[in-house]
Amino acid sequence: MTFQPLSNHVFLEPLEEEKTTKSGIVLPDTAEREKPIKGKVLATGPGKVNEKGERVQMSVKVGDMVLFKKYGPDEIEIEGKKYLVGDEDDILAILK
Repeated sequence: MTFQPLSNHVFLEPLEEEKTTKSGIVLPDTAEREKPIKGKVLATGPGKVNEKGERVQMSVKVGDMVLFKKYGPDEIEIEGKKYLVGDEDDILAILK
């Protein structure tokens, strides 16, 4: 399935990280987890149109690993898999 977001929207695949305590104990999946804040960009829209009618290019591209606002993007489920969709403004940084 392919995604084509509109405007300045971004489709993200959330990345879950295993949580390990300082003593080396790995917490199981059943342990309560916080919402992920790291993800991979799967698709981007063409960008916003500014007041002059010009399209502003997106700062992120497909494949970028990003940090995003914890409660910014919305969760959606497609074919049993969870994704996030939000505005480019929800992204805080690109990980390099």
